[in-house]
Amino acid sequence: MDGTSASPQQMNAQQRSAHIREVVLAEGVKWRQRHPWLLHQDALGAGILAFALLGMIGLAALYITGYMAWWACLLLNAFLASLTHELEHDLIHSMYFRKQRLPHNLMMGLVWLARPSTINPWVRRHIHLNHHKVSGTETDIEERAITNGEPWGIVRLLMVGDNIMSALIRVLRAPSWQQKLNILKRTALVYAPLALLHWGAWYVFLGFHAANGIASLMGAPIEWSAGTLSVMHVIDIAAVVIIGPNVLRTFCLHFVSSNMHYYGDVELGNVIQQTQVLNPWWLWPLQAFCFNFGSTHGIHHFVVKEPFYIRQMTAKVAHKVMADMGVRFNDFGTFARANRFERTTHSSVVINPVETVTR
Repeated sequence: MDGTSASPQQMNAQQRSAHIREVVLAEGVKWRQRHPWLLHQDALGAGILAFALLGMIGLAALYITGYMAWWACLLLNAFLASLTHELEHDLIHSMYFRKQRLPHNLMMGLVWLARPSTINPWVRRHIHLNHHKVSGTETDIEERAITNGEPWGIVRLLMVGDNIMSALIRVLRAPSWQQKLNILKRTALVYAPLALLHWGAWYVFLGFHAANGIASLMGAPIEWSAGTLSVMHVIDIAAVVIIGPNVLRTFCLHFVSSNMHYYGDVELGNVIQQTQVLNPWWLWPLQAFCFNFGSTHGIHHFVVKEPFYIRQMTAKVAHKVMADMGVRFNDFGTFARANRFERTTHSSVVINPVETVTR
């Protein structure tokens, strides 16, 4: 069945999803036939990782030695870190070195080092695979944890870009002290050790410079000890080369992902209702730091086993058939509907306080 003969009016949701899958897979085959180097999937994954890691290290060296402005290093490293996020996602679906555990797990560890703001990727694997099974429902912990289903406002904005703030807000919302303690324990477990160091250093960075700024305005500069200044010098460098890039990347990814997934009134297993394609021109500043996630992640829900770079190549054909089959594009009404699929009145949603998982 080709894209012109398929009539969505005569097909149910499962048939439309199957047709999208068939067309997108066929397009992927065409790309591989046209460019045989795409068949070397393991080598491509390892090569992209090496490019991203060496790029981040090289840019950090240029900044530290004074050959690059701080903002250029931060932005470029955020982009390179977004590549490693896509690699982690592919690794979760066992797309690289599927039968070779050593290189597979080595890649998992390296993409975690490039994104120390995130949870343990081996823990995330179970949570993400569950996301595909129950996307858009109450038990979709992964998306709910990044504010999918939360009414838009100051609280959601704070939670979108700050993993620790998100966990603290859930602690405050928890109805009992036992639940509050459970959240803190779970947060410590899934974030240890890298994310605890990352977010801890981020708060030290913000607090130190905020204190200096306030003291300066008051005309009473703070006389820090030599030891404190030495530590802050290291943290200031880290804020530019690794911490800041991942704070930016996290905000962009969570903002786009949490708004392109639907929540609460989707039919279980109906992939047509799980996501929209979110690709307006004004989102490109955010898309740049989550590797065009809003435009291509919906394709992944239909064709799970295609690497992220193939999705970029098949996107034009995929978008055409997805639109034909009823997948929504740029449904900005979800911002007012707290990600509900239908345009109906909803009550305020409180994300389950025991959920602390973020990407």
